Amino acid sequence: MAKGKYAEWLESDNLIRLEGWARDGLTDEQIAHNMGIDVATLYRWKNSYCEIRNALKRGKEVVDREVENALFKSAQGFEYEEITEERRWDKKKNDYVMVVTKRVKKFVPPSTVAQIFWLKNRKPDEWRDKREIDTNAEALERLDAIMDKIGGVE
Repeated sequence: MAKGKYAEWLESDNLIRLEGWARDGLTDEQIAHNMGIDVATLYRWKNSYCEIRNALKRGKEVVDREVENALFKSAQGFEYEEITEERRWDKKKNDYVMVVTKRVKKFVPPSTVAQIFWLKNRKPDEWRDKREIDTNAEALERLDAIMDKIGGVE
């Protein structure tokens, strides 16, 4: 009996390939295309075969963490060193070599957009644009009672 196409994707080399595609940021649709299958088939395989599901999950977790770290770094601002290199002729090697000509420390200021995004997602009760109003039944009853008193006075 012939194996289904899914079986080749359960082999360790192909699981590593799936993890790599997920780590590279490919969508499920793009991964399915690379596998030569329909995205619906990929979803079925993810539900049926934990090896495929876990490989994709591992790859995506790495990328998610990298993006989270970059967002956090951007929200805080950061320093980096800019290195300028120049190609020069090396008589001893009789070839061109790259030589560092300048090192400059630079600072990227904090990104307000990254800060807002971070706060809206990490502290939504305090930072979201649209606030939900808690309708407390007891408070509404008290308000009705006050309105009745006001309405009864002439």
